[in-house]
Amino acid sequence: MSLQIQNLTKIYGQQKAVDAVSFTVKEGEIVGFLGPNGAGKSTTMKIATGYLPPTTGGVKVGGFDIKEQPLRVKKIIGYLPEHNPLYLDMYVHEYLNFVGGLYGLTGRTRKSRVEHIISLCGLTQEQNKKLESLSKGYRQRAGLAQALLHDPEVLILDEPTSGLDPNQIIEIRKVIKEVSRNKTVLFSSHIMQEVQALCDRVVIINKGKIVADDQLSSLLQDKGGGTLVVEFKEEVSINELKAIHGVADVTSLTAFKCKVHVRQGMDVRGELFKYASDQKRSLIELKVEEHSMESIFKELTSEEQEK
Repeated sequence: MSLQIQNLTKIYGQQKAVDAVSFTVKEGEIVGFLGPNGAGKSTTMKIATGYLPPTTGGVKVGGFDIKEQPLRVKKIIGYLPEHNPLYLDMYVHEYLNFVGGLYGLTGRTRKSRVEHIISLCGLTQEQNKKLESLSKGYRQRAGLAQALLHDPEVLILDEPTSGLDPNQIIEIRKVIKEVSRNKTVLFSSHIMQEVQALCDRVVIINKGKIVADDQLSSLLQDKGGGTLVVEFKEEVSINELKAIHGVADVTSLTAFKCKVHVRQGMDVRGELFKYASDQKRSLIELKVEEHSMESIFKELTSEEQEK
């Protein structure tokens, strides 16, 4: 079941929080929705789940319009907001039974589903505790449990691992990966390793606008091909390397090693081999620098902020 964001705009007074955003999450796809704080991620997610009305544009979930059929859409969406809303005076199992009732689950079906989700989210030892007594990490697990309880076809998760320690993050990541095999998943995170571990595709938003929408592998490859790490056996002249056609800049690492920043669309590896041969220098290393999601995120959002 697909999630379609169509030319979505949200304006608060004079501020345009979301500006003509459009993208689609296909059935079975896991998409990371990234952006700096205040970029419009949470606003987009709230509109997609029916908690906020759009100023213009719309959202369709499985072909159902969020404005025209809000209850139908909410039945097929599991949503974990950024600020996890819990009834803190309830016990964990009590809260999940309550949520199950809201979704129309009854009798043995509800009992079985609650038991399964408690186990899946690692809440077995905490199920007889009040939510107010749980750590932030376990409260986050309880929020994820309510989002998964009714076995939704679409999952929208806003910072699902917020407040978790590294071991808990790995566990919850496994849960998301397991339950999302036949689901459509849109989730936001500031943990780039998590994005690389879970996502098929990445959508990056900044100042309310989409600045990137691509397969993760393509994004890493495209942005990672612009820098070469080069090492010679002999000392090398930075100015000579800068003079090579297609080289944008050179950063010295040692007297023998440097980073060669390549102009967009250029391949200077052949020129570097020719340079080494002409100058009678031994080229002992030439590799494409592996960029991370962190560097790509910074580059894309910084570029947009400067415009």
